[in-house]
Amino acid sequence: MEKQVIFFGACYYSGLMKLGRWLIQRSGPRLIILNYHRASEGDLRRHMLYLRRRYRMLHLEEALEELYAHSEERARKQGQDRRTPLVLTFDDGYYDNYTHAFPLACELKVPITIFLIPSYIENRRYFWWLEGDYLVKQAKVDQATFDNITYHLRRQEDQKALAKVIFDHLCYATSVAEREAFLKMAREELAVPLDVPPEEKVALRWTDIREMEESGWVSFGGHTMHHPVLGYLTDPGEIEREVRECRTALEQQLGHPVRTFAYPFGKYEHYGQQSINSVEKAGFGWAVTTIYGINTPQSDPRQLHRIVGEASRHWLLVGARISGLEKTFSPLISYGRAILTLWQEIITMLLKFVSVGDRHAHEVNK
Repeated sequence: MEKQVIFFGACYYSGLMKLGRWLIQRSGPRLIILNYHRASEGDLRRHMLYLRRRYRMLHLEEALEELYAHSEERARKQGQDRRTPLVLTFDDGYYDNYTHAFPLACELKVPITIFLIPSYIENRRYFWWLEGDYLVKQAKVDQATFDNITYHLRRQEDQKALAKVIFDHLCYATSVAEREAFLKMAREELAVPLDVPPEEKVALRWTDIREMEESGWVSFGGHTMHHPVLGYLTDPGEIEREVRECRTALEQQLGHPVRTFAYPFGKYEHYGQQSINSVEKAGFGWAVTTIYGINTPQSDPRQLHRIVGEASRHWLLVGARISGLEKTFSPLISYGRAILTLWQEIITMLLKFVSVGDRHAHEVNK
């Protein structure tokens, strides 16, 4: 990662990153949507400072209305600012979106959009994808048996293996009921209480959400009711309920229509056509994926592309990814790394050969 930062730092200061942004801007109407989750892991401030200087920052709905508008209307919305529009989105509704992203959005005047999972709001539970590591870490037993395999929890390798087993069961569940039943069994097997400790906040609360929305800098979309992997559910009716009930719950709490949606995990195999149909039937106008890409007026409004941002990444790497430089130069960086590794191996072998030769010569001269 350090080598990538140095390389793309050179691209930034040499003007190559600026050239990448210019080429995107010159290619016609475009919309970049970034995908974040946590806000406290890294330097989100530096990300926002870079992005607001180089791009025209918008709320998601505002940006999409502009993207799909007629050319005359789009030009009117843009005004004199011809920079490429960009949207910051955060999935899941982590509590640090309130403690970290929200203050920065207000201070730096950068709009953000957060996709919420209503069933996790106020319920004092870990998001299910965090449960594997949490349960193993908090286990009150020395060993546990899952799928007829016994894991000794004093061994680090067994801890990692069991955490993965739990995650896989929860991820690939064919219904929310199946997922919750397995989670209940895992908690009992490991003797871990249900609720998160009172002092630990994982998800946003409705009071936080309303405060953020009232500021004008934060907007919200749906992310299903319980965050299943929609493509793994076997009942089409459950897929419809997950999408529909999510929108209903959000609109009841927020008091206005919610028109944007994000598919959990977000690759096509994680949602599929049935989910697309359910999103349309529920009344969501737009839906975002995690499929890499930049959006155009020809993009499917219910399969919009996003680019991974993540606060833990260096801002130069995010800038390189958005401008297209990462995709262009990554093979070169990988090739260069492979060549360097090969030379290191060759030198190591030569040094060993020389060392063996020296020892042999020394023995002969004795």
